[in-house]
Amino acid sequence: MKAIVITLLTLCSCGAFAQITNMNPKDTSAQHTLTYLALGDSYTIGEMVPADQSYPNQAAALLTKKGRHISPPTIIAKTGWRTDELIQGITSASLTQKFDIVTLLIGVNNQYQHKDTAIYRAEFVQLLKTSIAFANDNKHHVFVLSIPDWGVTPFANGRNPERIATEIDAYNRINKEESKKAGVNYINITSLYREIGDDPAYLAEDKLHPSGKMYEKWAKVLANAIEGQLKKE
Repeated sequence: MKAIVITLLTLCSCGAFAQITNMNPKDTSAQHTLTYLALGDSYTIGEMVPADQSYPNQAAALLTKKGRHISPPTIIAKTGWRTDELIQGITSASLTQKFDIVTLLIGVNNQYQHKDTAIYRAEFVQLLKTSIAFANDNKHHVFVLSIPDWGVTPFANGRNPERIATEIDAYNRINKEESKKAGVNYINITSLYREIGDDPAYLAEDKLHPSGKMYEKWAKVLANAIEGQLKKE
């Protein structure tokens, strides 16, 4: 069983890095080409689905349809990453560019590996500060997504879904509290995931990760939130 866990949840595929271009992050008009940085883990990569079906890529496509020109997302993420590993991954990427939009979804592997929630809080705060810095210090252009509850998936059969849910809720309380303190946008995708996350249509082949159809739902919520923010400016 331990070997299965390493294959399916610690997850070993590499994150995709989009080409970096120099854009003016202050210009978010419809005519400007927006740049987008997505930070996270397997959920951000879109483990088990084609790259264009990941939620960052689908959100970018939806925004383009809305008349917002957006470059292919730059993604710093890797399957299995905890908060500390994402911090190191960002350092290793050595990005100097600023971005119009930054998203952050991280924590499921902290929960899965039963890491201290106090450490998660401290590292999440660090990632929030980094995200805001990447967004040219514009906190309104940072969007945090809540952690999905993998306990509803078939992969969790034989485990303790109630305990998983309780732990996921604890981590999400932390990232929501800290997001509110930092003044960034917070998007709850956990409730939706719990409603349909066990539906085969919304599952990838490993019965753990979301399918492109599930990522499409996340992307719609995210794209609407981004568009709503940009319209205020």
